Amino acid sequence: MSEPERFKAEVEANIRGLSADRDVQALSRIWAREVTRHRYTYNFTWMGRPIIQTPQDMVALQEVIWKTRPDAIVETGIAHGGSLIMNASFLHLLGGDGKVVGVDIDIRAHNRVEIEKHPMAGRITLIEGSSIEQSTVDRVKAAIAGRSRVMVILDSNHTLDHVQRELALYAPLVTRDCYLVVFDTLLEDMPADLQGNRPWGPGNGPKTAVHRFLQGNDRFTIDHDIEHKLLITVAPDGWLRCVRD
Repeated sequence: MSEPERFKAEVEANIRGLSADRDVQALSRIWAREVTRHRYTYNFTWMGRPIIQTPQDMVALQEVIWKTRPDAIVETGIAHGGSLIMNASFLHLLGGDGKVVGVDIDIRAHNRVEIEKHPMAGRITLIEGSSIEQSTVDRVKAAIAGRSRVMVILDSNHTLDHVQRELALYAPLVTRDCYLVVFDTLLEDMPADLQGNRPWGPGNGPKTAVHRFLQGNDRFTIDHDIEHKLLITVAPDGWLRCVRD
């Protein structure tokens, strides 16, 4: 066994160990619950823009993008634009003309200004409109026309009905071996007092939508290795790999 092969095998063993360690997993869930009370994910930026993600998920996205090498990434939910810029920077490092398409029902003027003047702006297309309106989806399809490797990230309205509709509309865009990432599945594992006045919660959120989606779709499988090695992720059961054309 070569040294790279040995190291890869060691990492795989590490991940299996983390998967089997219920105490570590429980501690990770407690940690995630308690830092949520302090709005932990709001504390980070990417190349100057707020990203509202955990550093662990940011690293995981980098690994997935480097491994699968998409030439288009579609994201629903823009907020301050940090995620768009991060993923555009990853595509820039891959070379080629990879682009990111961001969809949001309301792109705030100040956020649009900052995104459009950013050094990564040339790789970003902004589409304002409801992600579940067919006219919006048609604009997304036009923006990625001719792309051979497409990744999708869903991170907008987190209610069950909305995410189910997004999955139905955007999953067909994902190409084989690329990923469909459904963020904030963790919301359904959080106690009720952390939901505030939001309309989602246990049984009415992204994780339930993912499980229902997978019952009727054999193109995707959950990549549990990602969440097992991260331990801290807002997307448990949400890292979906496309395994069929």
